[in-house]
Amino acid sequence: MVAAHCGMGASGLSEIEGAEGLADSKGQRMSEAGELGTAGGCGDLGRPRHTSRPLGGPPRRLRPGPASVPSRVRGQPAGCGRAEAAGGVRRRQEGAGGSGAAGRKRRTHRPPSAPRVSTPDPAMWGLLLVLAAFAPAVGVGLGAPGTSVLGLAPPATTEAPGSTPAPRSSPAQPPAGKDNGTSERYVQIRIVKKKKVIMKKRKKLTRPRPLVTTRPPVTTSPRALDFPEEQEADCPPLGLESLRVSDSQLEASSSQSFGLGPHRGRLNIQSGLEDDDLYDGAWCAEQQDTEPWLQVDARNPTRFSGIITQGRNSVWRYDWVTSYKVQFSNDSWTWWGSRNHSSGMDAVFPANSDPETPVLNLLPEPQVARFIRLLPQTWLQGGASCLRAEILACPVSDPNGLFPEAPAVGSSDPLDFRHHNYKAMRKLMKHVNEQCPNITRVYSIGKSHQGLKLYVMEMSDQPGEHELGEPEVRYVAGMHGNEALGRELLLLLMQFLCHEFLRGDPRVTRLLTETRIHLLPSMNPDGYETAFRRGSELVGWAEGRWNQQGIDLNHNFADLNTPLWEAEDDGLVPDSVPNHHLPLPTYYTLPNATVAPETRAVIEWMKRIPFVLSANLHGGELVVSYPFDMTRTPWAARELTPTPDDAVFRWLSTVYAGTNRAMQDPDRRPCHSQDFSLHGNVINGADWHTVPGSMNDFSYLHTNCFEVTVELSCDKFPHENELPQEWENNKDALLTYLEQVRMGISGVVRDKDTELGIADAVIAVDGINHDVTTAWAGDYWRLLTPGDYLVTASAEGYNTATRSCRVTFEEGPVPCNFRLTKTPKQRLRELLAAGAKLPPDLRRRLERLRGQKN
Repeated sequence: MVAAHCGMGASGLSEIEGAEGLADSKGQRMSEAGELGTAGGCGDLGRPRHTSRPLGGPPRRLRPGPASVPSRVRGQPAGCGRAEAAGGVRRRQEGAGGSGAAGRKRRTHRPPSAPRVSTPDPAMWGLLLVLAAFAPAVGVGLGAPGTSVLGLAPPATTEAPGSTPAPRSSPAQPPAGKDNGTSERYVQIRIVKKKKVIMKKRKKLTRPRPLVTTRPPVTTSPRALDFPEEQEADCPPLGLESLRVSDSQLEASSSQSFGLGPHRGRLNIQSGLEDDDLYDGAWCAEQQDTEPWLQVDARNPTRFSGIITQGRNSVWRYDWVTSYKVQFSNDSWTWWGSRNHSSGMDAVFPANSDPETPVLNLLPEPQVARFIRLLPQTWLQGGASCLRAEILACPVSDPNGLFPEAPAVGSSDPLDFRHHNYKAMRKLMKHVNEQCPNITRVYSIGKSHQGLKLYVMEMSDQPGEHELGEPEVRYVAGMHGNEALGRELLLLLMQFLCHEFLRGDPRVTRLLTETRIHLLPSMNPDGYETAFRRGSELVGWAEGRWNQQGIDLNHNFADLNTPLWEAEDDGLVPDSVPNHHLPLPTYYTLPNATVAPETRAVIEWMKRIPFVLSANLHGGELVVSYPFDMTRTPWAARELTPTPDDAVFRWLSTVYAGTNRAMQDPDRRPCHSQDFSLHGNVINGADWHTVPGSMNDFSYLHTNCFEVTVELSCDKFPHENELPQEWENNKDALLTYLEQVRMGISGVVRDKDTELGIADAVIAVDGINHDVTTAWAGDYWRLLTPGDYLVTASAEGYNTATRSCRVTFEEGPVPCNFRLTKTPKQRLRELLAAGAKLPPDLRRRLERLRGQKN
């Protein structure tokens, strides 16, 4: 009995399959022997596929025929038969008791020059007679080339994800599930073989109904360029958000104002507090513009694959586009649209339902062009046609050299340039530690709310211990989980330091020999995992910013500014209230205080290690901000609020900004609503916007550490292909900033009698109302700009000592050591505690004091 359904087998079953002129992967034609074995459960075996087409042209469909049907159809179920073996008819013997590969003989291709010689089988003759009877009804003769019903199937369609389907233009579409346009009936065929009767149903092919296939009437550009046809998945962003696309590459049909011009139509761009200024939060067409469009010039032939849109960022208005179309051009005069394969009509893509959530639409078919236009079709009722966008696009080669080559973007450093989730980050840090075990140590300072460890990479010539006179420096990244660039820069930095140390680079070797570096790449791993799952272009402006409890970690540290300023207003500083190492408020130490576990872990980390210098890496702007971050005037949104060490903080900020390539680019446009380049890309934090409870302020008032915030990029979560350039932008700045820990003075405060270091001795600089303290071994570091200073060292039970120290522009801290003598009272206290006999001079002084008192 003939098995006409795929994947079925029986004892002694012979399956005769027709070969419909299929071509194998090597382009060899296979002969055709009818329709048996191709119908019934094998999927759209005869569905022709689209081939790639030139720019702007309509899709080409292979004509049905022996040489055009592919040998393997995408989506065909496993087990479906495929015509092979030249000579016309193929016989497959299946093993007894079932079906499958185990019971099949291996099939081989017989060359056309070697005809098969076999004795006709009676069962075979019976089957051929039945086929001959049905052949006229099907309208094809056995082995007739080029007339197979397989070629009548409509072309495969690809719908844009989430796009609005247009109504079908043809009423003569086949019923659902009948892609080949044929109807099915079952007939009984009786075949006698070896005195056994096997009954089996086989599908009968009836004459198909007339089928109308609509081909999309795509307008072909007369200047269509013929570029390589291979398609790349997951194209990166063109660069609207990261500013790689300049303002001159953006045009629009109209704009309500300059602040709402096409140059503002960038994904995640942020407006200022006021509308109708030069920095609004989207491109908005004029109200009377009935056919608005936003155009992007890629400047080179580009393969466009998708669009991401947002609405208008504004405090006062709600505007967003709800649907749009897309057009392409090579010369900005002749345009063609993106069309749905199923209907042939212009594809209408669904856009936004709120102003901030990014919405991705992939094109039904990627298009190669130079220009792309977004044409809003509908928008929020009562609002305006406003949008922000990013274009997904892959560069294509230019074999004719008609266009100038885009500047190469990348780095020559052999580093891992990709985004790392929590698991990949741990693996990378472990790999670096294994590569450089003598200069690295990985440790954890605590856990996040979800239990993810806060890993730190320590890099020094003596990892794991504090060396006398060696300053401690830290970099912290990922405080806001969606600001991912800092995290990747620290992972790249630890790789770079390890690699260059092994190469013997003198700058890196000196840095690791004279400094103990701590790198915390992810302070908020829970938030990062949320942002990572969304992806670099779809995470938006705020998703993943907070930790799992919804706490903004940069507002979660204790407010020490307010008690300090109140004490200063009352004249209590520094006599009654210290100007440094302010204690934690009582409310902050309560068990039910709203303090994130990540914040507590970092505070304990600060207490354990005597950090001198730090930088907190953020994203979303290009600027370095320095303390104070909180305005001194209550409820003021912004106000210049400098620290007593304002000169040092401005020096540190200028060092980073002055060595950052992006910040020093004179042609760079502002990221959002402020042009920080007018002030050297540095700003006082409170003069930008007030941030109560920031880590910068807390670090300055609770510890010895001087910390600034570095906003690394306009794009909070840049695409992976931009990481090499971001590394080059920041590499020298990261190294130079670490070297600033050697600026100022350093030394050891010792007991003059024992030569032991004095812990917690206070180092005060005349004219600066902020002191630092010594570490447990008596060593200290005081960051100062070049100049002459009067420095005083004091400790409980010791007489104070003062000396002059000059800080020069020479590299390296100026030594400024102190030896303190104990006060008589302290010496007496120590002797009495030890039970020793009092010296004569102390006894006489004590007697005089008692006599005066009496």
